[in-house]
Amino acid sequence: MSIERVPVSYDILDDRFRTEKCASGDHFFEVLHTGGRWVEGPVYLPAWRQVVWSDIPNDRLLRWDETTGTVGVFRTNAGYVNCNAPDREGRLIHCEQGNRRVTRTEHDGTITVLADRWQGKRFNSPNDAVVRSDGFIFFSDPDFGITSDYEGFRGESEIGANNVYRIDPASGEVTLAAEGFGAPNGLVFSPDESQLFVSDTRGGALRVFDVRDDGTLSDGKVFAEAKDGLGRFDNIRFDDQGHLWAAAMSGGVHCYHRDGTLLGRILTPEPVANIVWGGPKNNLMFLAASTSLYCMMTTVTGAPRIRR
Repeated sequence: MSIERVPVSYDILDDRFRTEKCASGDHFFEVLHTGGRWVEGPVYLPAWRQVVWSDIPNDRLLRWDETTGTVGVFRTNAGYVNCNAPDREGRLIHCEQGNRRVTRTEHDGTITVLADRWQGKRFNSPNDAVVRSDGFIFFSDPDFGITSDYEGFRGESEIGANNVYRIDPASGEVTLAAEGFGAPNGLVFSPDESQLFVSDTRGGALRVFDVRDDGTLSDGKVFAEAKDGLGRFDNIRFDDQGHLWAAAMSGGVHCYHRDGTLLGRILTPEPVANIVWGGPKNNLMFLAASTSLYCMMTTVTGAPRIRR
């Protein structure tokens, strides 16, 4: 089956973007699927060699099969899912903006509600989630899904703030992990899980928190700020060299050095919301960008996959 290719442009801002092999991969994107309204939340499933992602306004999850190149519907009436993230047992964690809750797809296909309230109040619209090696789930809760009917249902915030929360896998207890955001969005742990990085879309910054032994977070600090208006940060990922990659919507995919320096950008055909690495070598970058799912092979490799 023929796959459309479109050119890739690299914007090199620091020579380390070149010398550390961040800008030496494909010079084209493969267009794996197009025709969505606003696509988000790609996750690569190694056992099945598939990518599952969300088409939020159309309220569906799609899947692309690596072995055949075919695309099908994974789930409809999905609750306006934004995030799809694997847990330590290979199940999928979902942030359902429409239903204002965090759920899990079990191995038998049933749906378990993990959290839908904090202190008796409904969440705004859970957006992104990450699972720590001990099973604790951290998720962001901006108001994107309740500001209109486009990506959820128009409604009022019962909590009155946009926060990050933590779910205890044993008790199911939900606790406040971090606050003070304009709109918390993407989450990622550093490879050693000693830090949690959070993108603040409205704040125009990437923030970082130290993770204490008990799983609580220290007061956060700014890791990087938007440059020249190109920092509507969404999801964030680490590669195996410790670079932090941020989908910046209005500015392509940004690559940051460990010291917080913006090394360069991958310029994308459409505004990009989410990226994830996958493939047999974990060096295929999948990009959910506006209406399409793209793929490119990079010379850096995604951070090691989740292991129990």
